[in-house]
Amino acid sequence: MNSDGYLALTRDVQAIKIPEGLVTTLPAQSLVQIMQELGGSFTVVAPDRGGIFRIQGADADALGREVAAPTAADGPFEIEKVWAQLRECYDPEIPVNIVDLGLIYDVAVSEDPSGKGQRIAVKMTLTAPGCGMGPTLAADAEQRILTVPGVASASVELTWDPQWNPSMISSEGKMKLGIE
Repeated sequence: MNSDGYLALTRDVQAIKIPEGLVTTLPAQSLVQIMQELGGSFTVVAPDRGGIFRIQGADADALGREVAAPTAADGPFEIEKVWAQLRECYDPEIPVNIVDLGLIYDVAVSEDPSGKGQRIAVKMTLTAPGCGMGPTLAADAEQRILTVPGVASASVELTWDPQWNPSMISSEGKMKLGIE
């Protein structure tokens, strides 16, 4: 890390440009500064590459960090474990998880048609309709839900009704953001 807080990537890394949601490659030796490290992913600024990017935790080694092993809950299916996994998903620009941001509108549990567990259907929104990160956040939520014991399938649907507004942020989220 240099004196400005930037570090050079040790190898090429797949990244997602924020807020567009476009997948790109940041080449080895690109200078980046970690802005946020939450939920197993990194938000970095790379001025020479044109902005802000999200790097998955599986690529932490390129940032000189340890790659965290994926976590899976143990035991029988419990809806609380689904909510716990959703609380590990973060908007890459806001240091509050998607549950406390008020982005999760509904979590429905039903028997999966395979008969091998539960089907989890989530309805969520984003803080802005034009945000290109929606598919990335939805995929992150789905992957995390699938780690819950007893879950056979998961889907996350993006919706804009009702439109999100800051009053939907939980008390915990508002405290973290310093607005309460």
